[in-house]
Amino acid sequence: MEKQADVGLIGTMAIAPTIKIKYVLYARKSTESEERQVLSIDSQIKEMLSMAEREGLEVVEIRRESHSAKESGQRPVYKEILEDIRRGRFNGILTWAPDRLSRNAGDLGSIVDLMDQKLLMEIRTYGQHFKNSPNEKFLLMILCSQAKLENDNKSVNVKRGLRTRVEMGLWPGVAPTGYLNQKMMDRKCQVIIDPERGHIIKKIFEKVAYEKWSGRKVYNWLRFDLNFKTAAGKKHLSLGNLYRTLSNTFYYGIFEYPRNSGNWYTGKHEPIITKELYDLVQEQVKSQILRSEGKEFAFTKMMACGLCDSGISACEKFKKHKNGNTHRYVYYGCSKAKDGNCKCGYIEEKELIKQFENLIENLNINEIEIKQKIKADVEKFTKMQKFFLGTKEKVNISGVDIRSYAKYVLQEGEDIQKRELLGCLKSRILLNNKKISLNP
Repeated sequence: MEKQADVGLIGTMAIAPTIKIKYVLYARKSTESEERQVLSIDSQIKEMLSMAEREGLEVVEIRRESHSAKESGQRPVYKEILEDIRRGRFNGILTWAPDRLSRNAGDLGSIVDLMDQKLLMEIRTYGQHFKNSPNEKFLLMILCSQAKLENDNKSVNVKRGLRTRVEMGLWPGVAPTGYLNQKMMDRKCQVIIDPERGHIIKKIFEKVAYEKWSGRKVYNWLRFDLNFKTAAGKKHLSLGNLYRTLSNTFYYGIFEYPRNSGNWYTGKHEPIITKELYDLVQEQVKSQILRSEGKEFAFTKMMACGLCDSGISACEKFKKHKNGNTHRYVYYGCSKAKDGNCKCGYIEEKELIKQFENLIENLNINEIEIKQKIKADVEKFTKMQKFFLGTKEKVNISGVDIRSYAKYVLQEGEDIQKRELLGCLKSRILLNNKKISLNP
């Protein structure tokens, strides 16, 4: 009887249904150099499909990705695969090697969790397979952890190498504009002066220090007169990069690495400028910034050039008359950000206000906003009147003419009030050959 029972039990186990595994083939390109890559994505796919055909594996879909596996949660395709496994679309992964799946603890934990939940039945690589068993999961974790250890050690070694180089006075990155990286292997990390751009960089410092050129004037000179471009990207030097160039101590022989670390090194490279010239430039740039920050103009950033669509900038001039009085004049004109040869011309602020007054009847004004501003101004005046004169009369603003109020603000208002007024306009204001016009 016992033997018959055993036979019956064995027979029942033999006919138990087996779970069919549907594989997703995941191929990820390494971010390391080609010399260190085992196979490209296409090669990985070709080899794994051949293996699947030999072993009769069902590959439902192929997924490709080029993101690094060093940091957790940074691979969108990999995250989609995990979600599809949770939804039951796949229950097996086919990939070239374990490190294609994970080089960090977070992604490794997600894989093991899916195996523990019996949602992921098997992981197959070119030479190994891992099922939901303690020993095979442990081996998978060891192999992926080993890949993470390699990454961590590589990062430590790279940082140590960079630190050693900067201590030797060698620049560890892409050479600043005006210099070129030395390509000779025995002079790795050394930089040399760019024969095409080095002398121009020196002229930039000299023009700012001695001729008091502004950053914008230098920018226009580089772009429109010299067509100056960087060596690396073959692009024009932006205004922001120009100011970073002017503040870069590398050009007179020292540098900080990493940036804002407080660690300074004397470079082995040949300086383009002297420390004295660098200091003069810093004083000039600082004075320009202080002058620009201390000035408020009523109509800057509110208009555009009608010829080249650049912004409109302003400058002030002071003229001393014979009677001893000094008068201030403000001129508005094209900033020439988009065209260094723009012929827009300059217009004095008083003339500009007159043109606004002539156009005021045709301006499309947001009357609700203007009325709110009028109401606030009148209420402020009424409170002051009550405080000083003791009056209790209320002022009715229903009869106030909006356009007359706008003219009053243009003539007598403060700069901030003028800007608020223009902010209510629905039309775009253009300045062209000393004339303003509206562009709906």
